[in-house]
Amino acid sequence: MSSTDNIQPVPVRRKKRLPTEVSIFLVFLGIAALFEIAGWIVVGQSFLFNLHRLQIIILQVAVIGIIAVGVTLVIITGGIDLSSGSVVAMSAMIAATFAQSSLWPKVFYPGMTDLPFIVPLGVGLLIGAAAGLVNGLLISLTKIPPFIATLGMMVAARGVANWYTEGSPVSGFTDGFAWLGNGLGRWAPVVIFIVVALLFHLIMRYTRFGKFTYAIGANLPAARASGINIERHLIKIYVIAGLLAGLAAMVAIARIKTAQAGMGMMYELDAIAAAVIGGVSLSGGRGRILGTVIGALILGVMMSGFTFLRVDAYYQDIIKGSIIVLAVVIDQYRQSGRVKKKS
Repeated sequence: MSSTDNIQPVPVRRKKRLPTEVSIFLVFLGIAALFEIAGWIVVGQSFLFNLHRLQIIILQVAVIGIIAVGVTLVIITGGIDLSSGSVVAMSAMIAATFAQSSLWPKVFYPGMTDLPFIVPLGVGLLIGAAAGLVNGLLISLTKIPPFIATLGMMVAARGVANWYTEGSPVSGFTDGFAWLGNGLGRWAPVVIFIVVALLFHLIMRYTRFGKFTYAIGANLPAARASGINIERHLIKIYVIAGLLAGLAAMVAIARIKTAQAGMGMMYELDAIAAAVIGGVSLSGGRGRILGTVIGALILGVMMSGFTFLRVDAYYQDIIKGSIIVLAVVIDQYRQSGRVKKKS
């Protein structure tokens, strides 16, 4: 027996990696610190320690965050939703006409004023869910790629938003409806966002619905072979995404107290950016709601920080686009690393 036969293999210790959400949160803290330092250097004042500015950031993040939760579910299945911004506009314009007060001089439906806030809220949610249902049916039954189906809805919903009031804004909401955006000391949108994020975090982590969603995105043939009704589940996912876009619309118009056909522009890209920055894989099958929440915070802090530093809006769009591309590149790098480990 040779001496080499007695040599025992040395176990290889794998380096423990921080959870993705922890890493993203550390990035968030780093970005916030950089803007704080830059604020003192460039502007001569604090970026973070300004309550009014922080309130604006958080309120903006709340609306995009509600949309981003629905978009996260779609992306986890391996799909995409380009229609959410236009669905926000369509839901806002239609629901706003049912939220008007009789005291307002220009009322869209004179016989339907001073309605309980639940009526316009229900209309907005129903319109959003209907748009999501159309997306889901197109994708599931006709097998149209999600990109094409939701792109068509993006154009159509924006057209409906402009057609419904012929481009005229709608204002004069009842106090009950305005509470959705200004209640609880103006923190109502944030509370709604937190409730939505927490609810879907629990659903995705602890329910069969969440497991099915991850399974479809991770391996579609295997999910079908295991007995999951793919078409029905995808319809549910897109209905939820549309419903949350409708909810975001209600929160947005209640906060600014007016609805305009042009609102919601680029919201879909902001929501996708929040999800991707938060670690949701565009390949499907991976991502968490918590990561999306942190991603939305990062996006909000960055856009507000650039405005605070007086960076031109055009440059902000360039930077935002670069961040999205970088996040996708990092995701692809992680994907290739996982494939190599499996092989």
